[in-house]
Amino acid sequence: MTETSKQDPSTPQLDTAKVRADFPVLQREVRSGVPLVYLDSAATSQKPVQVIQAMDDYYRKHNANIHRGIHTLAEEATASYEGARQKVADFIGGVKAREVVFTRNTTESINLVAYSWGRKNLKAGDVVILTEMEHHSNLVPWQMLAAEIGLQLEFIPVTKEGLLDLDAYRQLLELNPKLIAFMHMSNVLGTINPAKEIISLAHAAGALVLVDGAQSVPHFPVDVKDLDADFLAFSSHKMCGPTGLGVLYAKEALLEAMPPFLGGGDMIKRVQLRSFAANDLPHKFEAGTPSIAEGVGMGAAIDYLNSVGMEAVYAHEKQIIAYALERLEEVPGVWVFGPELEHKGGVASFTFEGVHPHDVAQIVDELGVAVRAGHHCAMPLHEKFDIPATARASFYLYNTEADVDQLIEGLYRVKEIFG
Repeated sequence: MTETSKQDPSTPQLDTAKVRADFPVLQREVRSGVPLVYLDSAATSQKPVQVIQAMDDYYRKHNANIHRGIHTLAEEATASYEGARQKVADFIGGVKAREVVFTRNTTESINLVAYSWGRKNLKAGDVVILTEMEHHSNLVPWQMLAAEIGLQLEFIPVTKEGLLDLDAYRQLLELNPKLIAFMHMSNVLGTINPAKEIISLAHAAGALVLVDGAQSVPHFPVDVKDLDADFLAFSSHKMCGPTGLGVLYAKEALLEAMPPFLGGGDMIKRVQLRSFAANDLPHKFEAGTPSIAEGVGMGAAIDYLNSVGMEAVYAHEKQIIAYALERLEEVPGVWVFGPELEHKGGVASFTFEGVHPHDVAQIVDELGVAVRAGHHCAMPLHEKFDIPATARASFYLYNTEADVDQLIEGLYRVKEIFG
């Protein structure tokens, strides 16, 4: 282990070998004699056997629709699903379960805010502040709403170092914005934004705040009450859970005042031919049969992450990204985007001089290394740096320094092929 990657003895330790044994996919070979090295967790994480077994057990023994049935299976399924909601509430800082709305993913959570809160509370000329590093999911919903009602969208600039320009942000706050929406951690640059400071400044200016936590909640402790965020969106599938389930946390008073997002079963208390009364929170925003097995799986994923410890997860990822940055620096022609280690999570997006990122990804895949290539749903950010695409290696609790070494070996193979 290098000096860069040594851990402080007081830092929580993660037993990587034990963790890796919990993930069946990490035991496979992508082709004969070529083991998988999975470096694409920013896109979706792999799933431990505990999550897979929890969902299998649900379908084998407890499968039923929830909330309305009074038979044994329905009551068991309802208890498991609502138990998962409570686990989510506890995981993000001990909020009320009624403040946790289940959606399909982070994207739908942000759209819910735009369509429900935005349509009711915003009008032509109102200012919404985003950032230049946002994922498309936190750009397009606001662009659609701006086109519909005439919002003014403003953007916190990204510096050449990959940080948000907070001086420019303070100037933008003089426009009296109604909402600030930003990502807690960049899926491209790895930048961990100073969320608490951004939120505090926004509230002082009279604005509400939406935090895109898709890349933060899975990777380090997030206490939404300590941050004082008004909205927080994140996804199950990036935190060891199944796809098809997302979360919107919002302060209770905001949810109470917001109109329903979708209409149909379970979001109603009473229906007449010409009118309806919405259900209580959080069901008011959850129309139709939900992703029940996925809720059970997310609950199991939270149990798993809690058993490892989020402080240990974060410390491990800091160790891995430190080692990765050190090794990437050795490879001639590789340029890594984003801030210094102090402000960076477990993401390394890079270009290779003279080689398209898709070619990089294809060649390292021959050595079993799975990385992402493209604009990572952040086209404006790539345009900011005047590049069409990057290759991205993203790390999680199951990655090792040996995984990084295999990536570097793959990059030297790229260099051999392209000279």
